[in-house]
Amino acid sequence: MLADRLDRYFGFRAQGSSLRTECLAGLTTFLTMAYIAFVNPEILAAAGMPREAVFVATCLAAALGSLIMGLYANYPIALAPGMGLNAYFAFVVVGTLGYSWQQALGAVFLSGCLFVLVSLFRLREWLVDAVPRSLKFGISAGIGLFLAIIGLKNAGVIQADANTMVGLGNLTAPSTLLAAGGLLLIIALQARRVTGGVVIGILAVTGLSLAFGLSPFAGVVAAPPSLMPTLLQMDLAGALELGLVAVVLTFFLVELFDATGTLIGVAHRAGLLDAQGRLPRLRRALLADSGAIVAGAALGTSSTTAYIESAAGTAVGGRTGLTAVVVALLFLLALFFSPLAATVPAYATAPALIFVAVLMTRALAEVDWDDLTEAAPAVICAVAMPFTFSIAHGIAFGFIAYAGIKLLAGRLREVSAGVWIIALVFVLKFGLLG
Repeated sequence: MLADRLDRYFGFRAQGSSLRTECLAGLTTFLTMAYIAFVNPEILAAAGMPREAVFVATCLAAALGSLIMGLYANYPIALAPGMGLNAYFAFVVVGTLGYSWQQALGAVFLSGCLFVLVSLFRLREWLVDAVPRSLKFGISAGIGLFLAIIGLKNAGVIQADANTMVGLGNLTAPSTLLAAGGLLLIIALQARRVTGGVVIGILAVTGLSLAFGLSPFAGVVAAPPSLMPTLLQMDLAGALELGLVAVVLTFFLVELFDATGTLIGVAHRAGLLDAQGRLPRLRRALLADSGAIVAGAALGTSSTTAYIESAAGTAVGGRTGLTAVVVALLFLLALFFSPLAATVPAYATAPALIFVAVLMTRALAEVDWDDLTEAAPAVICAVAMPFTFSIAHGIAFGFIAYAGIKLLAGRLREVSAGVWIIALVFVLKFGLLG
């Protein structure tokens, strides 16, 4: 029987699961993260990338990454292009710094190669342990705030203002009202634990937009568009320019923390950690994650990473890599829905950005607020990201502030060598490299 053959490979029965449960878990995980197929092309299109090709690259990167995680690491953890870094890619690296999207893809590719190396040579533990917990929380919350300001802008809630920098948008505009309603719907559905609440919210806003004649209808099903406009288009020579060193480092650091935190978090919720609280086959899981980054950049999308939404699948019983394989197959099926993705307007995906921001900003609750030398750098890191419109600058300010505050407070021994190295790199970047 098929179930017996699959069980011999994945061992789901030994984990107290079944073929039906693993398939249901895969479907649940897919529905909770399928919004990325709509959101990622919208964000990367702002960098000048061809939307249809990015849609294909997004689905293929998610399918490939999830397949590697399932077959090689045997964990019920799905992967897809990550939120936050796609915005950094489009709005900062390309939009603000002025690099081409091909150079940005090259930077993502190099960061993935660096991630592969640290995973192979077991440097990951040293790097992760070297960064203080408060900065990890600050980075996570800051990315959330960064997504929030982008979501609010796309929804029309805020706009540029010559006097105050940021001002209130036209709240009576139909698109803004639909976006606001979409956000309320998503939050309500998530609070009720409705599977696929984010996707439902996006499609509901899109449907109303079509009904009111605010956006054109492009169709639902069609043959997958061509991937050629983005396939192997990364500019590696351009990515090696001196000014992109900090960009590569930013991609790498966020990928490292995000992947490790998500893997441990999902595994903990699923009861997959060992007696010492460690994740068996962690090296395989990290290699799967880093390999997906490299492959995703080659296909034509921003950094691919493990999704915390995988916890939705483990909540219904997913325990093995078969869950991730099911997610991969569903993303391949999604390739045939490119017209639907093209129909979704930016203000329909804005509520998803704001909702993800809500989830990520909660990390500030974990900061030790009784210790100012820990809390202040975390806040500086988090606040700097949206206000400088740069994840890289937020991380840089956080590391520099942490090292400087600890030094002046006479607590030099609490600063690891890794923090000093990273802080020095950013000091040189700001002071000597412009």
